[in-house]
Amino acid sequence: MSGSEEEDMAAAWGAALAEEEEAPPAETPADAARVLSQAEIDSLMGFEGGDGADAAKTGIERVIHSGLVSYERLPMLEIIFDRLVRILSTSLRNFTSDNVEVSIDSLASQRFGDYLNSVPLPAMLAVFKVAEWDNFGLIVVDSSMIYSVVDVLLGGRRGTAAMRIEGRPYTTIERTLVERLIGVVLKDLGDAFAPIKEVRFEFERLEVNPRFATISRLSNACVLTRLRIEMEDRGGRLELLLPYATLEPVRELLLQQFMGEKFGRDSIWETHLAEQLRHTDVTLDVVLDQQVMPLSAVIALKPGDRIMLNSPPGAPVRLQCGTVPLFAAEFGRRENRPAIRIAESLRSVEEVIR
Repeated sequence: MSGSEEEDMAAAWGAALAEEEEAPPAETPADAARVLSQAEIDSLMGFEGGDGADAAKTGIERVIHSGLVSYERLPMLEIIFDRLVRILSTSLRNFTSDNVEVSIDSLASQRFGDYLNSVPLPAMLAVFKVAEWDNFGLIVVDSSMIYSVVDVLLGGRRGTAAMRIEGRPYTTIERTLVERLIGVVLKDLGDAFAPIKEVRFEFERLEVNPRFATISRLSNACVLTRLRIEMEDRGGRLELLLPYATLEPVRELLLQQFMGEKFGRDSIWETHLAEQLRHTDVTLDVVLDQQVMPLSAVIALKPGDRIMLNSPPGAPVRLQCGTVPLFAAEFGRRENRPAIRIAESLRSVEEVIR
């Protein structure tokens, strides 16, 4: 190879190396080293959205709340709480001798732990027990409502806002008056549930620290109802918390779309059918004796054969309908006709109906 050829090849290699150095480095696998922007992070964590509580949930927030049971799946709860509002308005008017208006601010599902962390303090937390369901519930009375009730019941002047004194524990008088208010609410709550199920809500204790009012696991879902109570220029908020575990015994009833729904059953038709069944004619058989015989012996029977009964004269006989035994009776005659006299019942009325 001549010297000129060697110089040309060296120049070509030098040009190729220069192009490789100037070329941009190859990209890494798709978005492996990509950094998320703040907007993308907010969207992933669920911190962005429209105004208000009804903004659409996104990202991890949607995953966290996916395990919650929405109260809309229990339609009868709305009817019960609407009934509670009407009953409670009348009861509180009689309780305070004042014009009281009760309304529902919101009805939603929430985790029990999230709610305890969001309770505005100072407040009173009343724990109550549902005896028939063997579980508990919670009523939270905020500070404004406490001072309003105390002011109304102790004769405060109308048209003036209740005086609030923060930074001190609640007195015995305030706790006693709030307990009376809780008693009224629990009685009305029982009346609201009465068309669905007879139930008693019993007051257990009054707490001021949310940690001492833990009635359920922190991760359990609950139904939270916020009630707004207005007494002219005074008032406050009362919150009712019912864990889904508490409502489980009546879950089937709460799934009804309207009060009195029987899932396809018609009480009028049932009553009519039962009345007609009582007038139905049935055949009763008097059984003197029962024997077990081989099929060959039954086939061999012919006119004139005799089957000896194991029942002596005067022995009790059995009165039955089809294969169902009903009564034990005595066999005899009355006016030259065979007759039986019932001695005892073999089945209860409920068993016969079933």
